[in-house]
Amino acid sequence: MPRKKEIIPEYKTVIHNGTEYFRTRIKDNDGKRVAIYGATCEELYEKVKKAQRQIEDAAFCKANPTVKEYCEKWLLMKSATVQPQTLRGYEKNLKKYVIEPIGDMYMDEVTLDDLKVLMVPVSKKSSGVYSNVNMLLKCIFYSAEYNQIIPYNPAITLSAKGGKPAQKKEALSDEQVNLLLNTIKGLPPYVFVMIGLYAGLRREEILGLKWDSVYLDNKTPYIAVRRAWRSDNNRPVISTELKTPASKRDIPIPKCLVDCLKEAHKNSISDYVISDSKGEPLSYSQFQRVWKYIEVRTAKERKYYKYVNGQKVVCTINPELGSHQYNNPKLVYALDFDVTPHQLRHTYITNLIYQGVDPKTVQYLAGHENSKTTIDIYAKVKYNKPIDLIGTINAALNQKTVVNKCKG
Repeated sequence: MPRKKEIIPEYKTVIHNGTEYFRTRIKDNDGKRVAIYGATCEELYEKVKKAQRQIEDAAFCKANPTVKEYCEKWLLMKSATVQPQTLRGYEKNLKKYVIEPIGDMYMDEVTLDDLKVLMVPVSKKSSGVYSNVNMLLKCIFYSAEYNQIIPYNPAITLSAKGGKPAQKKEALSDEQVNLLLNTIKGLPPYVFVMIGLYAGLRREEILGLKWDSVYLDNKTPYIAVRRAWRSDNNRPVISTELKTPASKRDIPIPKCLVDCLKEAHKNSISDYVISDSKGEPLSYSQFQRVWKYIEVRTAKERKYYKYVNGQKVVCTINPELGSHQYNNPKLVYALDFDVTPHQLRHTYITNLIYQGVDPKTVQYLAGHENSKTTIDIYAKVKYNKPIDLIGTINAALNQKTVVNKCKG
């Protein structure tokens, strides 16, 4: 059957710069009238058809965005309410675990099975990564459902349990604390470590701490947590916006930390307790270099690369405890355990619990939003060991025996 010949409309003409053109107007997606010109009716007709297809495609994409497009929109919306560092974490996980595998799918095409398949490689990662990706999927698809982009949320029944359990970091023992402090005495991380161990501040709270918040001459010396540090493209940003409202607190400090801070203040050229050589707060890379002073003194396996006959070769060394570094004889491998910045805070809170400090007080000193966090994360270190339970068991059983005798 012969194709029906298209009827080309008769368009009006206009004169522009002395040249006659055919012109018409069409409405775009926002309802605005847009003028289109052509040298002939046929040319204008083709331009109109092309423009209408583009408008239809844009309308379709607006109503049916791809997963990539909606993720980007969701991140833009979240940028107004979350910290830049948190947002970067969201972006990283969405790009790697969501956009790469299903970014080209339309939102209304995604099924629960698609998301379960997507989560298979994520389940090989840590439980923290798994939980974060799971949360992001549920938030994004809930938002799309709420805004009527999709008819239902396929992520609503997605299991929140998965991923490899994070390796538990134990609190440092008294012997480890003493060894750590003796090893780094006089080195750049010493003051940071002391504040972490004896005031329990988070890393961002220590790096954002100014001397105007350290009260050393009071009858009861204390640190006022009022600022926090974060890194934005490796540049330090200090603000009064803390992790939670509960993070704002005043922490009494023991004499050993008072003495340490007095000595540090005497030699300081900065408003910040922890600063670089110019008195400015540390950047992220600067802090990493400071922490290296601890890492390089740990006796653990290390790998390094060297070139042999133009080939890159991996070399492994296993330094012995107490030995000296080959290229730096003054550096001794003195530590037989790893240390992280958060472990200092963990040690502080654990010691409070071991000393019988009540959970509400520990909650305040730790800056936790609620006591459940304190109990769930830390209380088990005290109450789940036989040596800690035997007194309670004996008391309970002895009491039961007395009652039974009375009944007899």
